[in-house]
Amino acid sequence: MSDSMKEVVETLDPVSRRLIPANIDIGTLVPLKTTLELRDNLTLGLAYITRAPTRYTNDIVTIARALAGDDAAKNLPHLRRCSKPVDLAPHLKSQFMNEGNGRAIHTGKSNWLYILLGPKDELPYDELLRGLASVDGIRDDIFIGIIPVPLLAPTSQVQANLWSQQFWQTVYRKNNPLGPHPSNICRTTSVVSRDASVWMTLAHQVGRKSRDAGLGEPIGAVIIKRNIPGKYDHAKTERSYSTTEANPSDVVDIARSQDPHEVEEQGNNDTNDDAVGSETSAPEAEAKETTQIVALAGDARWYQQEKTGRTGNPMGHAALRAISMVAQKLVRTENRPKNKPPIMEFEAFQDGPLLGDEQTVFDAEHPCPDGYLCHDLELYLTHEPCVMCAMAILHSRMGRIVFRHRMPLTGGMSSEDRGYDMCGSPIPCENGPCGGGRGLGLHWRKELNWSMLGWEWETDTVERLTVDPHLHA
Repeated sequence: MSDSMKEVVETLDPVSRRLIPANIDIGTLVPLKTTLELRDNLTLGLAYITRAPTRYTNDIVTIARALAGDDAAKNLPHLRRCSKPVDLAPHLKSQFMNEGNGRAIHTGKSNWLYILLGPKDELPYDELLRGLASVDGIRDDIFIGIIPVPLLAPTSQVQANLWSQQFWQTVYRKNNPLGPHPSNICRTTSVVSRDASVWMTLAHQVGRKSRDAGLGEPIGAVIIKRNIPGKYDHAKTERSYSTTEANPSDVVDIARSQDPHEVEEQGNNDTNDDAVGSETSAPEAEAKETTQIVALAGDARWYQQEKTGRTGNPMGHAALRAISMVAQKLVRTENRPKNKPPIMEFEAFQDGPLLGDEQTVFDAEHPCPDGYLCHDLELYLTHEPCVMCAMAILHSRMGRIVFRHRMPLTGGMSSEDRGYDMCGSPIPCENGPCGGGRGLGLHWRKELNWSMLGWEWETDTVERLTVDPHLHA
């Protein structure tokens, strides 16, 4: 184990340190793409452009804005309004140079600019022509060209540079209208990558144990809670209010109405007041990020099940079992009276610990029992969850997800289109060619009321946990 990994292990809770193996398998995190990033990132449309001396630029832009309206989308804010002849894409430069007085405009030190007027569908040509005819400097030689332009903003500087060479001068404004903000992805990836290999190694370990015990497929799930110093914790705020003399019925309302920024500011003010009163006090030790395992579950779809002609118990999927164990811990902290479970011949919800490692984690208390189910928790899976599990993960309000093996035929998190015959079988499948259709990308869909960041964990040093490509993980 490397020195850097030893430092990571020191920040783990005792239960995690007891379970993880001596050798941690190292991998790389690759952020998941959204469906919009893969399908709509290059949507082309036609736009009108014109050219005029520099001193008439403002007049022409005013005319274009009056016709297009104030809608920012119609004005294509990610495209530069004006472009020098020398900055045009090569194919546009050669095309416009041979039209009208273009050769004179493109030679020497030209004081002319090409001006983007707006989308062709939004600007009536006759009204645009009349408007340009009112400008003294170009009424005798009005030029209106039509060019293809990207209708959506680029998601990276590289993409902006490429589009500038292919279409029109494009600006990257360090945002992503098609998915999570790039800075958020970069910052969160650096945080998660520090110990992702630990949790993925543990997920592989429990997946193999579940397979060897005959409980299910080699699929494992780990749920953790990450405590970052200085990060606002709504649950802790509620607990702090509960220690005051306020009425118990008012405590939750007070805490929930409190703005997070106000809570942080009040905390900072209290610290400053203490500092003024005791300048000689010793500096506090710098707080470190810590992580604690909340749930550990292997696949149990074959527990008390016949394998012949069956697909297993869907309630025994690793992700569902792990989420249910988190819920049981939350119930346990409320000290509810235990009801004697009925004696059943078959229990569909296989959410009780079946392995020794699962029991060890299950016996430990929840590190933050006041939150909503899986809010602000992280899920690590050996395989991409099926559509059923993916929706359960969203409904549980999971904060982040990491998985290793993609399931192109049945997975619910990847956004890539599903190719045909993805199972790789040398003989035709029983129900004809498998695959086809679009990926769902459920981790980030604007139609849903919850979204989260997701990554694929890539490694060449860990044994692949092979399952049937048609399996719903």
